[in-house]
Amino acid sequence: MVKLSLSYEMRIPDFGPPGEALYEAALDQCEWADGLGFDSVTLSEHHASPDGYMPSPLIMASAVGARTKRMRISISLILLPFYHPHRLAEDAAVCDLICGGRLDLMFGAGYREEEFDMYGLDLHERGRTMKEGIEFLKLAWTGEPFEWQGRTVHVLPRPAQRPRPKIILGGASPASARRAARIADGYAPIAPRLYEIYLEELTKLGKPLPDGGDPGVGGSTIVAVSDDPERTWASIERNLMHDAVVYAGWTGGRKGAMFAQVQTSEELKASGQYVVLTPEECLEKGQAGGYLRFRPLVGGIDPAIAWESLQLFADKVLPELDVEAPASS
Repeated sequence: MVKLSLSYEMRIPDFGPPGEALYEAALDQCEWADGLGFDSVTLSEHHASPDGYMPSPLIMASAVGARTKRMRISISLILLPFYHPHRLAEDAAVCDLICGGRLDLMFGAGYREEEFDMYGLDLHERGRTMKEGIEFLKLAWTGEPFEWQGRTVHVLPRPAQRPRPKIILGGASPASARRAARIADGYAPIAPRLYEIYLEELTKLGKPLPDGGDPGVGGSTIVAVSDDPERTWASIERNLMHDAVVYAGWTGGRKGAMFAQVQTSEELKASGQYVVLTPEECLEKGQAGGYLRFRPLVGGIDPAIAWESLQLFADKVLPELDVEAPASS
């Protein structure tokens, strides 16, 4: 059985549609996908981005939760050092209540100096901040008073999930793997070797190993489905290049960086970062199982183009896939 997901970063480049049109389209698409049996939607977070990359994923998750009934709503990642832990615990709890317990949270320490500078924070303190923040959330979501830094704290309401939402850490370094083993419920790294380090650290700590092994799932990330991929690529190439260039600028020189530097459309296609498929190609990937992940508005793609792609998938691919049917209302 294949699982279907959407993903949104909400870049708003100055050459594309206005932000309000993109956000309206994202919410409409989530409601549409929820009704078709999509399993999840993933929302991302960054700050100090000239193109408005989504800085407030909990607000967006609450809006998605109010428009959907069944799909999981994942934030990947919440950049924990940029939050006051008390406020984060409250906002996440309210969001989970709005979502009916469908909120999945992944936390990261951040890596861009520009973001830490904007908040007036020290990048090198992020490890300590992560440890303290996760400890606070665990105590806060019990719904019971607790002592914190010399004062009594009581955070209410509690999240809908019991005993609390799982705390998953993302990461791109061995330090993040060992940190996740010590303080989190799970780990989702960018590379398989990091997950091996996580398992090794769990063993050293005498903690049980997770069921199912590496959390990475097979599947493909799809920008669009099209009867004419070349035409569609030409219409969205500027958006894709923008996304790729900005990401590469953020991660350039970092070990394990996921976005390669590209200069031309040919290099962008060859990188495999963005895939435009025919319905037949999409069906073949879907029948292989795992996940089909859609990024319909990546780089600020025109919602009209995104809708054309999604509807083509619904008309020509989805009926042939083994997907869990949505519950009737």
